[in-house]
Amino acid sequence: MATKIQVLQLYRRSLKLALDWTIHRYLWRGQAVYIRSLFEANKNVTQPRQQRELVEQTEAILEKWKHPDPYRPPTAPGGSKYERNLPVHNTEPPPPMHL
Repeated sequence: MATKIQVLQLYRRSLKLALDWTIHRYLWRGQAVYIRSLFEANKNVTQPRQQRELVEQTEAILEKWKHPDPYRPPTAPGGSKYERNLPVHNTEPPPPMHL
């Protein structure tokens, strides 16, 4: 079960990495289909040692092709619009207290 989750995470990371390197979605779609075919080709591997080797090879490839400036949604932390146009903080002194 852990291997299945790990493979799903690798697949998702592969797609996101391909999207970081591709400018247009229609070009990325072809890469996504190719990535899917690579994962499908190794779908029937049942030996734990082979599975572990494939996972390690895939992680090495992902690390090698890691984008230096990955895409971040503009409103996400680190994005270009993060915390833009926040409401102005109240700078007035508190009202006097009557005791």
